[in-house]
Amino acid sequence: MIASLHAKKWSMVSKHQPIVATVRISAAHPRHTPAPGPSIHNAGTPRPVAVRCPSFPGTTAMPIHPLAAALFSIAATATLATTAHAQWTVTNLHPAGATESGAGAASGGQQAGYVAWGRMISASLWSGTVASRVDLNPTVDAHSSANGMSGEQQVGVAQIQPERSASLWNGTAASWVNLNPVGSAESQALAASGGQQAGYACMDDGCRASLWRGTAASWVDLNPACATNSFAYGVSDGQQVGYAVVDDVYRACLWSGTAASWVDLHPAGAAASEARAASGGQQAGLAWMDGRYHASLWNGTAASWVDLSPAGSAWSIASGAGDGLQVGWADMGGTQRASVWSGTAASWVDLHAFLPDEFTSSYACGISSDGVNMYVAGWGFNAATNRNEALLWTRPLPCPADLDNDGDFANGLTRDGAVTIEDLLTFLVGFEAGNVLVDLDNGTGSATVGGTPDGAVDINDLLFFLVRFEAGC
Repeated sequence: MIASLHAKKWSMVSKHQPIVATVRISAAHPRHTPAPGPSIHNAGTPRPVAVRCPSFPGTTAMPIHPLAAALFSIAATATLATTAHAQWTVTNLHPAGATESGAGAASGGQQAGYVAWGRMISASLWSGTVASRVDLNPTVDAHSSANGMSGEQQVGVAQIQPERSASLWNGTAASWVNLNPVGSAESQALAASGGQQAGYACMDDGCRASLWRGTAASWVDLNPACATNSFAYGVSDGQQVGYAVVDDVYRACLWSGTAASWVDLHPAGAAASEARAASGGQQAGLAWMDGRYHASLWNGTAASWVDLSPAGSAWSIASGAGDGLQVGWADMGGTQRASVWSGTAASWVDLHAFLPDEFTSSYACGISSDGVNMYVAGWGFNAATNRNEALLWTRPLPCPADLDNDGDFANGLTRDGAVTIEDLLTFLVGFEAGNVLVDLDNGTGSATVGGTPDGAVDINDLLFFLVRFEAGC
């Protein structure tokens, strides 16, 4: 239940470890995946135990707003190009000779995770191919795993006996930095963003959500005054997310760099919850309610909670977030299937469907883009080889002008692979309303397909959309 970097291989399992296994930690095939149900805390509180590492119905016409009417003539002169719906392709990142591997994080076109060689476990960095792998293990007698990454930085854990230490790399084994704070018997860094690293450090009185800025001396204790234990799983734009144990209840939470900034995200009706990732003001994770896990999305408050559980799923978990998307997995008919969402349960996409038949389960853990492609890092259990294997899903970024096919902003954007009049009308309605779903570019003239959103809806977004719309990109 309490996971280590690889339960079969680590020699020491601390009593302070997080309740939920990190992605490279717990084996993910059916023999090792925890059953979908709560374990019982000493005080009797259910808690998650799953692996870690997500209209205008019928013929109703979209209303034409004044701005849309004024610009409607664009539709008559623009070239409407129909594009093929981009499909995901899969790359197996598992190195020859390795006994197990997993990718748990992504940034730009790179992925981070672990590779096991028998009893040796090495933090690893890929750049989209198995041949690109870089071994980050700091010493020949260490065990290590990379849990998160941002830009040129990778974070994770290295065990150099006797300590298990939060770790930071900059692309090479020689760049390793020990982040373990003074007084901590165990720590892990689980995420990175903008020069910050988030994770946990365990002291004699329990584990504390933690924040670093590149050195052990920079350690900040994020544990709320009301909490007995806490863990930070994600960081983005100066915010950290995770969970805190308050009155024996595991509560998803959000910080802004200090313990006092703690915000409780625990949704009403949940017995337990965790936030596992953050991106662009959104938080993704899980909530335990109605006897099952629900992949979850927040926008900074408990009241903003959105249930991402796809129709027909027994349970689901969101483990990563980026570019307005969430990734994780959903149990469908007893099979864990790597998944991606765009803000609603109805937006669920089954990534497992793109895998060869020999993969009997799969998990998506990190998501990123390089302005041209979208990347999802994860792993799956290969029944033919009887092992977990690191996987990378890749898809060209959708054309920004392919916005929506139903005009229902409440359900997010529903792209259909074609640039049509519906996309133009959707953009104009969203533009007039100032809806951030049509925040496409900041006016820098980005050469990338996806543009550069800046949190504002203005003339830059209009001009960017019109160029892409006419090109039918």
